[in-house]
Amino acid sequence: MKARIAFYKAKGDIVDKSIRLWTRSKYSHCEIVIGENWYSSSPRDKGVRVKQIIDDNGSWDFIETDIDINKLNKVYLKYKGSGYDFLGILLCMILPLKRDNNKKVTCSEFCAEVLGYSEPEVYSPQDVFNKIKHKG
Repeated sequence: MKARIAFYKAKGDIVDKSIRLWTRSKYSHCEIVIGENWYSSSPRDKGVRVKQIIDDNGSWDFIETDIDINKLNKVYLKYKGSGYDFLGILLCMILPLKRDNNKKVTCSEFCAEVLGYSEPEVYSPQDVFNKIKHKG
C-alpha cells in the first residue's frame, strides 16, 4: 500500500533542536501518513499514537513509499499507548550501545520497524529519510 512518510523540519522545541543538532539534520521527527491518519511516537503526545495533523505552514517534507498495512497495524498495536523512548535516544543514537527500552519507542524507530529495517532502534529521522531516498 502507498503511504507518505512525513519529516518534520520546523523549528520546534528544545527536543527538536537537540535531535537536529545531534543528527546534523534538518529533520527532528517522522510520521507514517495513511489518508488522514498520522502514526508515530511523539514526545509531545507522550508516546505512540495515531492522530490527524494539518500541515498548514510547510513544516513537513513528504516521501511516498510502499508499506505493508498489516505490519503497520501490528507495530502500532505492539506499542499503542507506550511512552516515548528518551533513554533509547541516549543509548542508541548518542552512545552507540544499541540498547533501548522494548516497551517504548522513538518516532524513527517506529517508522523503521514498520518499514522492515533491521535494528530500527538506531535510526534517526534523517536515517529513515536517507534509506527511503536510497531505496527509491
